[in-house]
Amino acid sequence: MDPCPFARVLVGNLALKIPVPARPAGAGVHPSTTPCYCKIRLNKLPCKTAVVPLLPAGAGDQAPSPTASPAAAFNLSKADLDRIAGKSIFSGRSSRLKVAIYTGRRGTTCGVSSGRLIGKVKLPLNLKGADSKAMVFHSGWIDVGKDAAKGGSSAQLHLTIRSEPDPRFVFEFDGEPECSPQVFQIKGSMRQPVFTCKFSCRNLSDLHIRSRSMQLESKGSRTWLSSFGSERERPGKERKGWSVTVHDLSGSPVALASMVTPFVASPGTDRVSRSNPGAWLILRPGDATWKPWGRLEAWRERGGGSGDFLGYRFDLLGVSIAESTIDASKGGKFTIDLTGIASPGCSPRGSGDFGYGFWPLAGYRGFVMSAAVEGEGRCSRPAVEVGVQHVGCTEDAAAYVALAAAVDLSMDACRLFSCKLRKELSQSDLLR
Repeated sequence: MDPCPFARVLVGNLALKIPVPARPAGAGVHPSTTPCYCKIRLNKLPCKTAVVPLLPAGAGDQAPSPTASPAAAFNLSKADLDRIAGKSIFSGRSSRLKVAIYTGRRGTTCGVSSGRLIGKVKLPLNLKGADSKAMVFHSGWIDVGKDAAKGGSSAQLHLTIRSEPDPRFVFEFDGEPECSPQVFQIKGSMRQPVFTCKFSCRNLSDLHIRSRSMQLESKGSRTWLSSFGSERERPGKERKGWSVTVHDLSGSPVALASMVTPFVASPGTDRVSRSNPGAWLILRPGDATWKPWGRLEAWRERGGGSGDFLGYRFDLLGVSIAESTIDASKGGKFTIDLTGIASPGCSPRGSGDFGYGFWPLAGYRGFVMSAAVEGEGRCSRPAVEVGVQHVGCTEDAAAYVALAAAVDLSMDACRLFSCKLRKELSQSDLLR
């Protein structure tokens, strides 16, 4: 399998110095005593928000201590880089990184941003060749604020901007996971079949796993059944037993995503709650049996006026490494990114008794994977990107493909129980 070229632009080592006025202009709190943050944007990619540490005004020009975790990371495919290069030839402009610095608390009040703008910084980036070599575009202090252009006293921002090659394997489902599609590897215009998926629905008793609904039924006098009415209504209030088996082209199973905890509507509601999530187990073959690799939990998150979200948490080898939300209506990306995360304790490659047992994620660094997911009710054919350093064999790639299928199916499993599932999923109820 040949990877696709990608590049990452990383922004980090943020720090801010704000001069203290000799005589305060009026009542209020000086910015140096309030929290600061910034909004970082590269071209038209989604904006990133990060906290900016404040340094004392008399700190001098010394650079702040380096931080392991970047404040922002932007992912660029080969097509993105070519498009940027094409524009720069005719317009004479390269990519631009824009940083807007604010003082105050993040968020909005009555629809108005709560932060007060201190100033903006714009830095040009020549990303030609960024997919093949590492580059540093800026590392140091820069003046910001309206007084900077006049040569007066201004705030100063410290930041480091660099890029690094980040090749990835790209896979795409040829249909919705519940339709048992093929999975293609993508490289440019080439599409090569590498896996097939088989969706099925089976009774959880086959796995000797206790139903979450039975656990709820044993708690208190108000049972799960009585919360929703008759026994006849019960099958519509839980979704269970779904699984997706990934096979290689020879027909051998190489990964499995199995729903091990049913998705059950919380008592008195029509939704899967965060306190009672459904769960998938991602398994890989080994020693003539299936061995657990990762666990995905999902639930329905209320989003207020902005709509609902799919909430998720993913544990890899028993360590939680991803937790976020995806817009239930518009869709979004499930992402595992361990850039800058260091192991707690000794080096995983140390000698003696200090080994992988102290840090099970020793082999996982940087960008790990992402899966694009459509919103509920839309035809979803997940596109999966996996960092090349995390794929050493077919089973590695298949595990991420199975995880992507589980995330996509969780969008349906967490759909409000008042909504009817698509026929491919509802028909599977008859197979229980």
